[in-house]
Amino acid sequence: MSATPRAAAPRVLALFAHPDDAELLAGGTLALLAELGWRVDVAAMTPGDLGSATLDREAIAAIRREEGQRAAELLKARWHCLEARDLAIVFGEELCRRATALVRAVVPDLVLTHSPSDYLADHEETARIAAQACFAAPVRLYTASSGGDDEAPATAAIPHLCYADPLDGIDRLGAPITPRVVVDIESTWPIKELLLQCHGSQRAWLAKQHGADDFIAQARRFAAERGALVGAPLGEGWRPHLGHAFPRDGLLEKTLGRRCRAVAR
Repeated sequence: MSATPRAAAPRVLALFAHPDDAELLAGGTLALLAELGWRVDVAAMTPGDLGSATLDREAIAAIRREEGQRAAELLKARWHCLEARDLAIVFGEELCRRATALVRAVVPDLVLTHSPSDYLADHEETARIAAQACFAAPVRLYTASSGGDDEAPATAAIPHLCYADPLDGIDRLGAPITPRVVVDIESTWPIKELLLQCHGSQRAWLAKQHGADDFIAQARRFAAERGALVGAPLGEGWRPHLGHAFPRDGLLEKTLGRRCRAVAR
């Protein structure tokens, strides 16, 4: 790998909707950044309280919080939950403030989140909330929480923001969504698989709700498809947020070097 760790440890925040989403969509990339000395924080908007066909909401939420924490520990990461509820993630003042408070507490150089166009509104709304939180974090007059003494101060700048692939690489109408860059995760696939194995409660649920008989095998098939876009065995795709005021200097590419390759257009 051409990239080398920076002297001061940079930070990445993976802010996704549910406890297994970061591992599924970003696990290989997070593992690469961790290997380079980045500090990793993983956050779920909800505790996954609807993710069971047999348990009640509190029971499955408790299990999934533990699974999320266990996966984070494999990356030596901190795990957070913003304690929204499944199918109730809605862009609005309350969740935007919670997310902004998290960004201020973590002070990330890079935020990773869902695709703005996805099969599930929870994912799309999380992408909107993450973008708002990144923009609001340095706004000094914006109060991100209750305004107590423990509130973190405004950040110095808007962090880089990158959007993951939607599952299957398509939007809700079936149109393909092509990443701008693909990260080669062949070397960190074994770690990604271990991260996914931490979420054992979801295998039966995903088989019932999504028709995915083996979500780890499905994840590998999709990683192979993404990797093929840049000649890598396995990959994770990313699109940077390039709107006004957001940084546009390709932090993933600069950090990961040859492991992060542009997709031909």
